[in-house]
Amino acid sequence: MTDHVTTLIQQAEQLCQTSGLRLTPTRKRVLELIADMPGGAKAYDILDLLTRENPSARPPTIYRALDFLMAHGLIHRIESLNAYVSCSCPHHVQAFQLLICDECGDVQEVHDHSINIHLDRVAEDFGFATRRKTIELHGLCHVCQQSEQEQQEQPEQDH
Repeated sequence: MTDHVTTLIQQAEQLCQTSGLRLTPTRKRVLELIADMPGGAKAYDILDLLTRENPSARPPTIYRALDFLMAHGLIHRIESLNAYVSCSCPHHVQAFQLLICDECGDVQEVHDHSINIHLDRVAEDFGFATRRKTIELHGLCHVCQQSEQEQQEQPEQDH
């Protein structure tokens, strides 16, 4: 297990302990699998991995674990990809932005409070009460931009 995953699991255990919640072995394993998959994990990918370890794992088990982890801010759902990513900052469960690289699949979680304040004001102007704000930005991460630029700069080779 990587340091990143170990840290996330420790945060989850601490959150559950202080909140009086149970981080069951299945919930913990689902969180580990999601944290190990850069770019997000789909529910059935998680199910496939879990059934290798526990042949009795079924979709309802996975979805209950996902619902629990999302409800407590330990993971986020990437709506546009129908996938899940681990949350690096569980206390920001209600307002965050995701930067999603369309090339490598990397997902970065961002917390720009000025965006959230602006959206709250706009919603309020329309008499709308916001419960959750998830903004997904798709594009290219720095590494993929650089790689793309390098490929464009390479002279075409004669065949």
